[in-house]
Amino acid sequence: MDPRIVFVLSHTQPVGDGAEDLKIIGIYSTEEKAQVALGRVKDQPGFRDHLEGFEIAEHVLDRDGWTEGFFTA
Repeated sequence: MDPRIVFVLSHTQPVGDGAEDLKIIGIYSTEEKAQVALGRVKDQPGFRDHLEGFEIAEHVLDRDGWTEGFFTA
């Protein structure tokens, strides 16, 4: 496995007017460790009511993930 690859466990929940509340739960060296962490938090208050908000995303260290600017609508 490439040591530059990490797995980010996050949770996103809509908060109204198109806005979202993003929580980075943790960054893990393997997808399996991220899945175990998900198992630890999914029954906690708030999370258990919004299970669809969980995501595990693979990222490469030392690489830009957002390369364009942004605008506010």
